[in-house]
Amino acid sequence: MAESFVLNTGARMPSVGFGTWQIETETVCSAIYAAVKAGYRHIDSAVAYRNQKEVGLALKKLFEDGVVKREDLFITSKLWSGNHAPEDVEEDICSALEDLQLDYVDLYLIHGPIRIKKGTMLIPENLMRTDIPATWGAMEKLYNSGKARAIGVSNFSCKKVEDLLAIARVPPAVNQVECHPVWQQAKLRNLCQSTGIHLSAYSPLGSPGSPGYCGPSVLSNLIVISLAEKLQKTPAQIALRWGLQMGQSVLPKSSDETRIRENFDIFDWSIPEDLMAEFNGIKQVRLLKIEFVVHPQSGYNSLEDLWDGEVEQEAGRAECHEHSDFLRCFS
Repeated sequence: MAESFVLNTGARMPSVGFGTWQIETETVCSAIYAAVKAGYRHIDSAVAYRNQKEVGLALKKLFEDGVVKREDLFITSKLWSGNHAPEDVEEDICSALEDLQLDYVDLYLIHGPIRIKKGTMLIPENLMRTDIPATWGAMEKLYNSGKARAIGVSNFSCKKVEDLLAIARVPPAVNQVECHPVWQQAKLRNLCQSTGIHLSAYSPLGSPGSPGYCGPSVLSNLIVISLAEKLQKTPAQIALRWGLQMGQSVLPKSSDETRIRENFDIFDWSIPEDLMAEFNGIKQVRLLKIEFVVHPQSGYNSLEDLWDGEVEQEAGRAECHEHSDFLRCFS
């Protein structure tokens, strides 16, 4: 299994990245340092995660200590929802580069098809309608300037990807979305593969206990557990290895050094084809619905509008983990 995927820009993106969402500011530096020492070469960040300055401090220490060079790492950041206006996009990446203490990022993503008024928090009353063509035009300028060596999107449905491709001069290199054995995104994966867009999976372990997530646990799924027992691996390793074998990069996150190492130990073994078929028996449930975005000001009148019909139909109401912090960050 390749340790990287080639993007439509020709750049190589490491197949296992280190996610930084919900890692506390006081621990993110040590977690990133441990991850890079363990072999990770892709760090996924965003201003919405509220720890990007600490990510930058970790990168500075890694470079100063000679652990890696800048060119050894693939760094992702994302456009804040309040800076979708074309005139604000360059300001946004310059702020991100200042936080990260870098001259460029390897990948810059529109964090989602969600826009809020500039200078406000991500709460329903601040929502606005998006103008993705205008925002994407500004993203293309960042790509041409070299400040972002690849550009892409996050949380885009099939229809939103198709709409973007219809107007883009520079096609998105990546679509970063929720993807794991319980929400496999088959339709979206097929579209991305057919159009040269790389699918990258955030919350590849289901992000148990995270705010805003509803539904079953990936790591306690009976099929995942059964395969872990058969192959003598952890459930997390099974979920991550499934992702790689499906052709997507995965972005696990942890602040525990043992789990950081375990989550990276997925290259020298594989899930046999007959066992891979067992994943087809898992009921599909989108865990991250972002329900607060359904609001008259956003232009989304239902979850069907937001996800363009890519919403599962559940028999009952799943238990949700509610938390006000989720209104300030997503992905």
